[in-house]
Amino acid sequence: MDSEDDNIYNTDSGNESSGEEDDGLSIGLEPEPTTTKEKMEIEEFPFDVLSTEEIVQHMIDSIKDVNNVVEIPPTTTRILLNHFRWDKEKLYERYYDGDQERLFKEAHVVNPYKKASTKSHRKSVTGRPTALGMEDCEICLRDLPNAMMTGLACEHRFCTECWNHYLTTKIMEEGMGQTISCAAHGCDILVDDQTVMKLLTDPKVKLKYQHLITNSFVECNRLLRWCPQPECNNAVKVQYVDTQPVTCACGHTFCFSCGENWHDPVRCQLLRRWQKKCDDDSETSNWIAANTKECPRCNVTIEKDGGCNHMVCKNQNCKADFCWVCLGPWEPHGSSWYNCNRYDEEEAKAARDAQERSRAALQRYLFYCNRYLNHMQSLKFEHKLYAAVKEKMEEMQQHNMSWIEVQFLKKAVDVLCQCRQTLMYTYVFAYYLKKNNQSVIFEDNQRDLESATEKLSEYLERDITQENLLDIKQKVQDKYRYCESRRRVLLEHVHEGYEKDWWEYTD
Repeated sequence: MDSEDDNIYNTDSGNESSGEEDDGLSIGLEPEPTTTKEKMEIEEFPFDVLSTEEIVQHMIDSIKDVNNVVEIPPTTTRILLNHFRWDKEKLYERYYDGDQERLFKEAHVVNPYKKASTKSHRKSVTGRPTALGMEDCEICLRDLPNAMMTGLACEHRFCTECWNHYLTTKIMEEGMGQTISCAAHGCDILVDDQTVMKLLTDPKVKLKYQHLITNSFVECNRLLRWCPQPECNNAVKVQYVDTQPVTCACGHTFCFSCGENWHDPVRCQLLRRWQKKCDDDSETSNWIAANTKECPRCNVTIEKDGGCNHMVCKNQNCKADFCWVCLGPWEPHGSSWYNCNRYDEEEAKAARDAQERSRAALQRYLFYCNRYLNHMQSLKFEHKLYAAVKEKMEEMQQHNMSWIEVQFLKKAVDVLCQCRQTLMYTYVFAYYLKKNNQSVIFEDNQRDLESATEKLSEYLERDITQENLLDIKQKVQDKYRYCESRRRVLLEHVHEGYEKDWWEYTD
């Protein structure tokens, strides 16, 4: 690919260096997302963090690598690579299997080895005679000079103005970049990058197109993933796909496999089930089942808002009288308005059992969900906690303590945040976990870690004075070391369970 081809994909990320120099006052209070052991584990899973410019260069290099083996136009190469999720080996395999025509057709590109037919004269689409050197645009139907017309390998030709309007609409309004097809109705041949950049006149539209191409490259490449942190334009590149934590240059640690915050000990599939459960109306349905009943005659949902068990259906076409407890007709109940005397009947027992099951399911979900949300909420205040600790550290340095001597507070906050994040996901894991001997051990580990984490949080919230400094420092250090140890024990136990198939899950 020559330099002109390279320039097609050049994008300006808009990130500029702040130009600020270290003033010597920084105390290094950025949160550390991982422990020392986890950093070693991350180093064993090789990955690179790429800026926007590096992403573009990586794409260009990938295209050039293929072009060194297969002599086809750069845009065709890019589209073919996208078709195979940027797996060069799969592309080579399909390319050399002998059925190249089918390959190009599947990717919606014209076979570059196929010679286009030459047409000495194009028939006017309006039916009028067309002067020599003139053509009718098939969109606006104007009779225009050949120089103002542009066509693709599919031989559909339109005027520059119509092309510009069509491409701008596709890019700016529909957000399309990778898959813009020919403007002709029913033609699925994709427009090449050189043609797009030549026909567009607005620099903003060109930049948008370049960003769409870059985004498509990352989204389709199985070895790349955007950092999910807001305002971050970096991507992470790995050598192979695995469920492992990766840390962006912005400091955010996430799961490469699913893109969510690193969620050890729960696996991606289980986390997706939990998120879907939280997002949909399943628990609303549980509440309705636990707190309402259906009229036994017309099935209208009724909520009991008083103490009387005598229910009258509000459906004007029904007006059924029935008992709230057993759902049977009210008439046989006589005067037992507050105590149903038919408790032992099979039908009544089935109705009560169904409601109790729904109520129990709701209570169980709320138990785990509330604890999950509690730790999530605590993590959202992480920046406030770091700011408060920073003030304490600065105050302690003013009382003749060195920078090194106050670092125990920052370390404690790091450990506290790591433990809260781990605990948050243990409740997702525990919600789906079936009871067995190992699950009891897991719950003991979870309870121990949670108790220690809350104690550490309590220590960090205490006022530190000159009189209690040494005592608080010792307690904080002992407690965060204990938290580190218990967190490691919990995670190692869960991972051992994965390896030995200890864990079984509810449906």
